[in-house]
Amino acid sequence: MRNQLSVLAVLAVVGLSIAASAQTPAPAQSASAVPVSPVVANPTYISIPLEIAVDRPAAEVWKRVGKFCDIGEWLRIPCTITSGKDGEFGAVRSVAGEVLVGKTELSYTYTQTVRANRPYNLYHGTLEARPVTATTSKLVYTLMFDNSMLADDAAREKDRAQKVAVFTRALENMKILAEGGTLPAVPPRN
Repeated sequence: MRNQLSVLAVLAVVGLSIAASAQTPAPAQSASAVPVSPVVANPTYISIPLEIAVDRPAAEVWKRVGKFCDIGEWLRIPCTITSGKDGEFGAVRSVAGEVLVGKTELSYTYTQTVRANRPYNLYHGTLEARPVTATTSKLVYTLMFDNSMLADDAAREKDRAQKVAVFTRALENMKILAEGGTLPAVPPRN
């Protein structure tokens, strides 16, 4: 069912993008500006599935860390809803212009939008609180994207490793919050 929702969500986003581009006139280009197509000829999609055990029921976990803009707290970045309402389909958050494209009682899926003069990498993420027992659960965070536009295998592996590190920390932070703890102070940037 989740896969069907994800496919439907992708189709909806593509359809909306086509409709929007058909209604919006293209901006004037200077003679020297050459637009970059968002189309990737030979995409290489990868997924990064991550999970962490949480000593709380899934519904409690989701209530604590499952709002669309809760990402700001557990990823420690600014987040505001720039369009729509938090938790409703089509809501847009300030984090990379991500759009809520699917949700269930204990999960949501988002995508990043197509941006001008950049190849589109079809970036999607799904966050889910999954029941394990009546009193425990696990958080599952899955990322899916195209990394073919990176220079080579070394660059693709570096990008993957960076994403794993960032989202593993995010899951650890969600676990702390969901289990009633507080996050340690953010270390100062040099």
